[in-house]
Amino acid sequence: METTLGDTLRIWRDRLSPVDVGLPAASGRRALGLRREELASLAGLSVDYVVRLEQGRATTPSPQVVASLARALQLGTCERDHLYQLAGLAPPSPGLISDHVPPGVQRLLTRLGEIPLGVFRADWTLIQWSPLWAALIGDPTSFPADRNLIRVRFGLAEPRAIARWPVVSQLGPDVLDTALVSDLRAAAATYPDDPEVRALVAEGRAGSSRFAEMWARGAVGVHIADRKTIDHPVVGPIEVDCDVLTVPCSDLRIVTYTAPARSEDAEKLDFLRVVPVAG
Repeated sequence: METTLGDTLRIWRDRLSPVDVGLPAASGRRALGLRREELASLAGLSVDYVVRLEQGRATTPSPQVVASLARALQLGTCERDHLYQLAGLAPPSPGLISDHVPPGVQRLLTRLGEIPLGVFRADWTLIQWSPLWAALIGDPTSFPADRNLIRVRFGLAEPRAIARWPVVSQLGPDVLDTALVSDLRAAAATYPDDPEVRALVAEGRAGSSRFAEMWARGAVGVHIADRKTIDHPVVGPIEVDCDVLTVPCSDLRIVTYTAPARSEDAEKLDFLRVVPVAG
């Protein structure tokens, strides 16, 4: 008997423990694995759409939806590729930037989920984040088309998305922006056939004189530990330490914000953790 897309989603949802994705293991829980609404929340989809996928009433999800489901279900590379095939899609080419987050890294992120944390792919597009990241920076689901940090930093995104990045570096803008341009140059060299990378470079050179100047002079920089101020609309300015972590054998970058224990800034983060602010 052939296993359908819906059957496979249910099997993989049932095998994933709520604890694996950072949810409390409530006593008396009937569901063996994740509930549909939990999977929908993790993947950034509506519950109705997940139901239709599992019931076979929706059979042609987009590549973006499949990538989100693969991350939410913590699939390995072979399983991810199988999910694409069940959806009638070609698995991602090795020559293109990947949105995939390996299962081991997913578990690590779950355990780090109490801090503001964002996961970016090689071209600095945000692909995953913790609840406290959303409460601190702004919910990325409110601007799905503008989650690329380079577009935001160089004024290429829509004004609303730019305004939702209230982060100021104590080192000044040049250090981060130079590192971002350098990273994009490396991504363009690694993935020369990736259309999204080519489009981002072209957009930057045409739409931002600052980006064009940095690109033309071959700006090279690295990410270093930084202290940043985030101007939050409810709790006011928060000073945090920013670190960029890299994953071996992967182009993923994990950005974390932390504050010293028992500091005023840590108390503000604790407030947002307990009473998240919609935005």
